[in-house]
Amino acid sequence: MPKTKSPRRGSLQYSPRKRAKKESARVRSWANIQEAKLLGFAGYKVGMTHVFYTNNRAHSTTKGMEISCPVTVIECPPLKTISIKFYKKTTYGLRLCDEILANKLDKELARKIKIPKKVKKKIEDIKDYDDIRLVVQTQPKLTSIGKKKPELFEIAIGGTKDAKLKYGQEKLGKDIHVHEIISEGQEIDIHGVTTGKGFQGPIKRFGIGLKSHKSEKSRRGPGSLGPWCGQGHVMWRIAHAGRMGYHLRTEYNKLILKISDKNEEINPAGGFVRYGLVKNPYILVKGSTIGPVKRLIRFNFPIRPSKNKQEVPTISYISVASKQGN
Repeated sequence: MPKTKSPRRGSLQYSPRKRAKKESARVRSWANIQEAKLLGFAGYKVGMTHVFYTNNRAHSTTKGMEISCPVTVIECPPLKTISIKFYKKTTYGLRLCDEILANKLDKELARKIKIPKKVKKKIEDIKDYDDIRLVVQTQPKLTSIGKKKPELFEIAIGGTKDAKLKYGQEKLGKDIHVHEIISEGQEIDIHGVTTGKGFQGPIKRFGIGLKSHKSEKSRRGPGSLGPWCGQGHVMWRIAHAGRMGYHLRTEYNKLILKISDKNEEINPAGGFVRYGLVKNPYILVKGSTIGPVKRLIRFNFPIRPSKNKQEVPTISYISVASKQGN
């Protein structure tokens, strides 16, 4: 019989396939821009719809034609700055040396952290530092998701050291809106936690094929490992059952088609399924994004942007048909 050959199933880049530590994504690298502003923002995934827009890509076969495109709606209520963190560069990376809290904090923040009664230090007292980052909180109370407990995370700032300090002082304790950070036609990197799917078998988890209907013991298993069994155990590279989903993932260079605060242009009849109505400014991202409805999506300036820039496409139609299945 001929020797059976097939490529391995499942990418080894995603290893170990374990659950994320928390529902909000972690960001460990930031783009380098010269303008003094936040290098990212965050919003809640609403759902999907589709739009018609005129294709303006130079070498596309449908250039100049009106095409349909699926888009993801992300609601972006304002972020509120609660503190400034000062970091010092060391041999092992950045080390936190000081933090200045805002004078007035939301009462909902007490659901997340213990709020100190007094601010002990001032910004003018801090001299020795190398980098500045802002700690912001989300405001889910402004949305329809029925949640009050905010998420907290750090966002880096672009520009020089002095520009970062000036920007941080201006924004401390104030709201930051999405249109101040990003613009239409811009690419973003999306960070999020994927939808959890529980314990799944190797066919759904890795995409291996079914064995013959006459095979013994199992039909949906990985099959025999053959004569190579000298290691005395089944190696981790073999496709086996296990936990699937709820992983921390990043999607690079997603295109923003629209930023708007006109909610009547996007809300369908009856609202979005399992979400409700959009009440805050929103963005439309081309294609799908990771995570289920209501999950926090963080998006930043791209760390490896595309070389070929394209113009902002003109959207002629946004579907607001009912998503209730009627």
